[in-house]
Amino acid sequence: MRGFFYGLFVPHSHDAADSIDDALEASTAGVRALKISLFALLGTTILQLVIFIISGSVALLADTIHNFSDALTALPLWIAFVLARRIATRKYNFGFGRAEDLAGLFIVAVVALSAVVAGYEAINRFIHPATLHNLGWVIVAGVIGFVGNELVAIYRIRVGRQIGSAALVADGVHARLDGFTSLSVVLGAVGVMLGFPLADPIIGLLIAISILILLWGTVRSIGRRLMDGIDPDILERAEHVLEHSQGVLSVPAIKLRWVGHRLQGNATIQVAEMTLTEAERIVHDAQHELAQELPNLDVFDISTTTRSDPLSTPHTH
Repeated sequence: MRGFFYGLFVPHSHDAADSIDDALEASTAGVRALKISLFALLGTTILQLVIFIISGSVALLADTIHNFSDALTALPLWIAFVLARRIATRKYNFGFGRAEDLAGLFIVAVVALSAVVAGYEAINRFIHPATLHNLGWVIVAGVIGFVGNELVAIYRIRVGRQIGSAALVADGVHARLDGFTSLSVVLGAVGVMLGFPLADPIIGLLIAISILILLWGTVRSIGRRLMDGIDPDILERAEHVLEHSQGVLSVPAIKLRWVGHRLQGNATIQVAEMTLTEAERIVHDAQHELAQELPNLDVFDISTTTRSDPLSTPHTH
């Protein structure tokens, strides 16, 4: 059960088996996912607003406003993807990929704030109980909110995994959590219909607590990238490819890091004594094989040393 919920709310942000290897194409895919999901969530919000006008449910109004504000979290991530396309400058000579991770922090902050607001509203409902009317319409609106958010979540997480974007995956998880918040409106309405008026605030409080607990996984994912941390499995795969490349005797050092949804890194490989041309061919072949294994790899520098003189100055290619 723990693994199921972890995979549901803290999905991995990189799937090498289904990756987009071109940086511009990956960025374009990310922007397209944000555009489509933004308009989908706005459509969901409009439908809920119409039903609120019919039903007059304050709980539904709160959920409608919540979904609208959450749809707008796509905007900073959209801006970050556009910034990532810009060419590096002398001031930002590593490019603008970090803007994506900063947008991820903003999303984390919005999710945390929404959990606090939901918890406050649930506690306030205990103190000041409210009567729900037109419960059938409230249930319909809650289902619309759940379905809309879940479809957006599936789409964002899938594209985020394809391009290796932790921020886009985090935004997808955000939509999924919002969907369960909308579902709480349904469960609360059903509880009221069954004669248990406290069902609505109890479920709301439990969801608020769950959001804060599950948010920790996303915080770790975004924070690890900002600290240049990386999944050891990715590093081991890269090291394995280099060690088994033709002409490579060993790999004394290797480093990788995420910059937005692209990988960067460098390595030192040990080769036998040979001409510079032969060494360059080995480096070229190793880089090609590594790019096949890690489609998200953007920049990777390889330097060489010889076994006969391990203290010699490395040659970078």
